[in-house]
Amino acid sequence: MEQLAPHEKIFVDSAIAEDENHGEIGCNECHGGNPNEPDWKKAHEGVVKDPTYPDPSEACGSCHDDNVKNSKTSLHVSLSPFKKMIDLRASDDKTLHSKVDEARNGHCTSCHSSCGQCHISRPESVGGGLLENHLFQKNPPMNKVCTACHGSRIEKEYFGKNKGIPPDIHKEKYFKCSKCHKAEEMHGDGKEYANRYEVENGPKCIDCHKNINDEKSSNAKQHLVHKDRVSCNVCHSMPYKNCYACHVGKDKLGYKFFKTKTSTLEFKIGLNPLKSKKRPEKFVTLRHIPVDQGTFKFYTDNGLANFDKLPTWKLCTPHNIRKSTPQNKTCNSCHENTDLFLLEKDIKQEYLNANRKVVVPLDMVPKKVSE
Repeated sequence: MEQLAPHEKIFVDSAIAEDENHGEIGCNECHGGNPNEPDWKKAHEGVVKDPTYPDPSEACGSCHDDNVKNSKTSLHVSLSPFKKMIDLRASDDKTLHSKVDEARNGHCTSCHSSCGQCHISRPESVGGGLLENHLFQKNPPMNKVCTACHGSRIEKEYFGKNKGIPPDIHKEKYFKCSKCHKAEEMHGDGKEYANRYEVENGPKCIDCHKNINDEKSSNAKQHLVHKDRVSCNVCHSMPYKNCYACHVGKDKLGYKFFKTKTSTLEFKIGLNPLKSKKRPEKFVTLRHIPVDQGTFKFYTDNGLANFDKLPTWKLCTPHNIRKSTPQNKTCNSCHENTDLFLLEKDIKQEYLNANRKVVVPLDMVPKKVSE
């Protein structure tokens, strides 16, 4: 997204003094420093740019205790799934594992958020800068906060920015992110989760489409036949972005960089890698993530010695939902259409072992039906 000019990043509007909730709080009460020191350099000694990260309890907790008490378990703050997934793939050798940790900390933890980086400023990972001159935003602006970080996939899917793919039907109905992703989900619930799909108060289609499986509802037969067999996205998503082979490192000046080999717009149905009571479906949409055996090669050889423990095609719920899609036009638009399913032939040899649990065997591809 477009960067702010330096003065735009730091200008504080005097109107904050009129904020009935935050106006009487002195700058130093959150950020530190010494307001009684006439020398500006000395006055700014000890100033903390974001006093809400990693622990917002002192800056926000006295008034917002219910939101703050579980914030450490918010996936936006902890990014804990990143560590868990990389740890599973990493070498059992402690020396190699420590090198992988060094790389992960340097390249995979910069996209965290915080109370301040949602409600006061843009996230640091996209350049930072105050949202509205330090005026507090109860409902963060979607385009400056949500899609500022979630831009390459979700923004382009949701807003229809991928060539030839229409926007999400919910965008056409003017849904903001917060319509589905409530504050309770964003703020954490005190529980540690292995991935976002385990989050108990995360959004579900049936939160709004409560009667979708009612025999009297429209398309009742199709929904009842496919209930618990295929995910909603299998029928209602459009092609989405898939990235391959990310490598990270540092240039000659020590600046960190990452580079992916390629990205494509694809739609693939595979076997559910996270099958559970909450997600019982056999078939789900899968997205290729850019992890590679050599992702951390700059830091150590064979750092991801257990690479095959997890698939590179992961469960996904693309934000490009449409009521009518190419695959649900007729029953046989999907049934026996092998182009839609993740087959062994679609996977490069070096990734095959990692993805055996999600690959669809040919004899499991649904047969054609009489329509």
